[in-house]
Amino acid sequence: MLVVAHGSRDPRHAATVARLCARLRRLRPELRVAVGHLDFNAPSVSQALARLHEEGARRVVALPLLLNRAFHAKTDIPGVLGEAAVRLPRLSVRQAAVLGPDPLLTGALERRLRRAGLRPGDEGSTGVVLASAGSSDPEAIAVIADIAREWRHTSGWCAVRPAFASASLPRTADAVRELRAAGVRRVAVAPYVIAPGFLPDRIAAGAREAGADLLAPVLGDAPELAELMGRRYDEAAERRPAYGDVPVSA
Repeated sequence: MLVVAHGSRDPRHAATVARLCARLRRLRPELRVAVGHLDFNAPSVSQALARLHEEGARRVVALPLLLNRAFHAKTDIPGVLGEAAVRLPRLSVRQAAVLGPDPLLTGALERRLRRAGLRPGDEGSTGVVLASAGSSDPEAIAVIADIAREWRHTSGWCAVRPAFASASLPRTADAVRELRAAGVRRVAVAPYVIAPGFLPDRIAAGAREAGADLLAPVLGDAPELAELMGRRYDEAAERRPAYGDVPVSA
């Protein structure tokens, strides 16, 4: 498995990815788990694939470490993998699906909220801001809205509002204020992001600015995330090659 991480100038990002991959290796010791980054950090995706090829790998599942299917999953990663398929024709590379949406992720969010101080029975009087990084892709924004609606239905929150740290509105602080104006007694912010960095810090700042009662940590190396990564690997590895796979080389 090649875990394809976004990368960040913030050293907390790479450290979080490393811890998450270490958890995955403990969960799935039969898998060779490597990491490549789209930007900022080394090794790059191309470098990681070349190293796997040199070490004798012939089949690789590239797993996007992304919660939503937006530009990186649709364009950046397929492009990088396609270039690698040309340079390394004996290496078969298949792109797995992104991690979200999935009930395991909302389960991880709920556990993070409990860690932040949410008590059993508080759900009915708590409104949650589901705060994601944001995207200019309408499909990705619609998915976040769908997750918010489904999470309210399944978990008993009195309200769940999506918010975004960039590209889309509302911002975290505005969503917190909207819930207050609607009469919600307790407001919690659940960052729907994997690792710390600039945008997660913006989410946290918005939560503090608007006076949210609870701010959960990022998902980080949550065990649910590691389990989901293993599932996405299995789904991709077992899928029959088909026209449009991105990419599968002979």
